[in-house]
Amino acid sequence: MGDEPKAVERTSRRKFWKRAAMGAVAASLAGASYPLLEARWCRLTRRTIPVSRLPGSFRGLTVAFLSDLHHGPYVGLDYIRHVVDRTNALRPDLVLLGGDYVSKSPEYIAPVCAEMARLRAPLGRFAVLGNHDNWESGSESRARVDRAGLELIDNRGVWLHRRGDRLRIAGVGDLWTDEQRVSQALEDAHEGDAVVLMSHNPDVAEYQRDPRISLMLSGHTHGGQVVVPGLGALVIPSQFGRKYAGGLAQGPSYPVFVGRGVGTSGPPVRFYCRPEIVLLTLA
Repeated sequence: MGDEPKAVERTSRRKFWKRAAMGAVAASLAGASYPLLEARWCRLTRRTIPVSRLPGSFRGLTVAFLSDLHHGPYVGLDYIRHVVDRTNALRPDLVLLGGDYVSKSPEYIAPVCAEMARLRAPLGRFAVLGNHDNWESGSESRARVDRAGLELIDNRGVWLHRRGDRLRIAGVGDLWTDEQRVSQALEDAHEGDAVVLMSHNPDVAEYQRDPRISLMLSGHTHGGQVVVPGLGALVIPSQFGRKYAGGLAQGPSYPVFVGRGVGTSGPPVRFYCRPEIVLLTLA
């Protein structure tokens, strides 16, 4: 009888260490899998952005901005479909698409464009291409975007009209794979007009300083995609360090809002940098 408490103690101790070991393994697996899970944990980011010279009739305009969908072997169509459905549920006035819709193969261009065709906005759906779209097939990307009923505005623009006011929505070609003809995109806009310019790569703001631009929207940098607490993003595809990693930044001539993207490029992981659907309210 005297040995029973010791036996119970040994058994309890073994159970404790067994459970502790199992917990450690589970925690390690969870830690290892978390970046994979975060890559599909898309959040909604709401921002109100002041736009210089914005006419009164356009104040309060809501803009859904999606960039870097990167449909490919690591970003499935079911996830893209979910993002499109969530975006439509926001009922934005305008949808702007910031490029890099595919990765790895041109075979992914048609399916992702078919999903983007389901986006709805009463004032229109406008897109620019990114470096990956041009790398996989610029001609196929342009054809499929057009077939989806989306208006491609690489190096061109359109006027939106409301109650006698106008707002220019314009775009330029990708910095790495195309030309940036800002004068052509802005056309007859004057310095009293408000112009929202899309450029896939935010670095364009450092080189194109046209004073008619009120705001630029970009993607490309993914927020760094992997962010180490205390250190920040380790890799950002920009010549200007962390300036254009994500969110609102001030360029030399105008503010630049950089979306962190919907998908992933390269390894299908994110860490402390969730993908996002952006809903901007212009003020």
